[in-house]
Amino acid sequence: MRVLIVDTALGACTACVVEDGRRLGLRSELMTKGHQERLAGMVRDAVADAAKEAGGGFEAIDRIGVTVGPGSFTGLRVGLAFAQGLGAALDRPVVGVSTLDALAASVDQAGLVAAVIDARRGQVYARLFRDGVAVGPAEALPLEAATDLILDAAAGATPALVGSGAAVLVDGFSERLGLADTEPLAAPSPEALARLTAGADPTIALPAPLYLRAPDATPPSRLPGQPRPIAAS
Repeated sequence: MRVLIVDTALGACTACVVEDGRRLGLRSELMTKGHQERLAGMVRDAVADAAKEAGGGFEAIDRIGVTVGPGSFTGLRVGLAFAQGLGAALDRPVVGVSTLDALAASVDQAGLVAAVIDARRGQVYARLFRDGVAVGPAEALPLEAATDLILDAAAGATPALVGSGAAVLVDGFSERLGLADTEPLAAPSPEALARLTAGADPTIALPAPLYLRAPDATPPSRLPGQPRPIAAS
């Protein structure tokens, strides 16, 4: 199966073509904004590289995978809109991949793995995995609560922390997490995303954004030029 990966959810913009575990084309840049301007060209170039390597262009893509979050609100919307538009044009299924699941799948680590993303405001997005299997839901947690959850699940063993939240937790709770293995990845590996995409059920893994808390921005309470409401006396 040849899959096209689109990832704009976290600290990178990535387009990658993978066929049966073999990377055929990759374009990836670290960035926290500007995905909209770069994504289309990166997808074009990744598919062109795949065509040179193994033949076929966009018509050879069997499935498209896109990260659905948690992550940047704007980045998620860019990747999802592009992937769904391309899927409709090619008549190919588009599957959604959790960034936390993909981060955990990016490390070759037995035992407890905590995928953690820096969510700002004293929180992380977190999900725990044991031997590659999720052992709980994805959650937005305060730093101390996330630390408690990880150490309780580790039960004395050394946990592995992967993602941008790893350094945040270790910096804040070094005495408790000082022995943890850390992989502060800015984004999941393309190979991990490709494996999850190929193994997903398109009827279940829908390309819909995964938000674990409300966005920081809120709509205005009144339209421009509209008078302010008069407070009751």
